[in-house]
Amino acid sequence: MGLTVGIDIGGTKIAGGVVDDDGNILDQQRRETPSRGPSAVVKATAELVLEFKQQHDIEAVGVGVAGFVDAKRSKVLTAPNLGWKNEPLRQGIEAEVHLPVVVENDANAAAWAEFRYGAGVGHHHMVCVTVGTGIGGGIVIAGNLYRGSHGIAAEMGHMCVEVGGRLCGCGNRGCWEQYASGNALVREARMLAAERRDEADILLALGDGTPEGVSGKDITEAAKEGDVVALAAFDSVARWLGMGMADVWALLDPGVFVIGGGVSEADELLLGATKRAFKQARTGGDSLPMPDIYLAKLGNDAGLVGAADLARH
Repeated sequence: MGLTVGIDIGGTKIAGGVVDDDGNILDQQRRETPSRGPSAVVKATAELVLEFKQQHDIEAVGVGVAGFVDAKRSKVLTAPNLGWKNEPLRQGIEAEVHLPVVVENDANAAAWAEFRYGAGVGHHHMVCVTVGTGIGGGIVIAGNLYRGSHGIAAEMGHMCVEVGGRLCGCGNRGCWEQYASGNALVREARMLAAERRDEADILLALGDGTPEGVSGKDITEAAKEGDVVALAAFDSVARWLGMGMADVWALLDPGVFVIGGGVSEADELLLGATKRAFKQARTGGDSLPMPDIYLAKLGNDAGLVGAADLARH
């Protein structure tokens, strides 16, 4: 198959691109996500595809969306950030663009892009962990994206890592993303800064001078400058991240973990500590093979590249 369009629908933006067989983006555009409901999002997405269609010979469309997608890769069962339930997204877009459409969870699409063109190239078994506001992910087994019986597999952020722990937005307590996500990093840094103000000079100066004013970017910058409190916050998040990955490894035995999402932009600050925590937590210790653990390579484009390639296949 030739050129396909990848669409990444998020809570604030719709990103689209024309992608070739090698994962190269030949044309790219972005729109704000309409706030008037799913029909407005369908219209905005269709307009974007039709613009690409005027300039390129498009054969199919892949749509990644931040939500639970059914096994037929057609309907969005629920998308909390968009306020959708049982939305027939594929049907709506196909009626407008007159091309085959595939709908996929955005984290799955990003994972597939890393498997095909990014940090997972060369591996047949891969787990991608997306560390952003929460934790998402995608699983590739024997070269195939694993989606489960109902299409909603790989929601790793909602594994329970501490019984009776922190309340999660999903309604349960102790979910992994409450301890190893961007939100968890900010929470930890603010708490430590309040307790250890005399050691958080750099971190507080980057914010507004108060623990409550500290942002994720402030924490990353302060840690790179050697701020003790910011480094401690990263160590805490990395420890939880590595421990959770050790549980996933015990279940799936992937050859590689790929860590993506906004928090991964901290590079070695996150990666090194996560590897150490993983080694300490995994069963079997040094007697068993160690998987590779890499940072994602494709950044914010992974979702649309993966969606386009899934439409191709």
